[in-house]
Amino acid sequence: MEKDKKTKKVICPSCNGNGYIKIPYHLAKEERVAQCTVCESEGEVDETKMDSIIIDADGFHRLQ
Repeated sequence: MEKDKKTKKVICPSCNGNGYIKIPYHLAKEERVAQCTVCESEGEVDETKMDSIIIDADGFHRLQ
């Protein structure tokens, strides 16, 4: 039997481990909270998937 490999989890760079992000007031005209789409509201992402996350002027994106 093969030994199960544990995937190493790292803190999500988008929500800093909270699982949600706050939308700035000037964008929504009210205080808004949204679920983090980078980590799917878990607060952590697999270290192997971190290579597929890019950061640019438009924000965080996951390569598919």
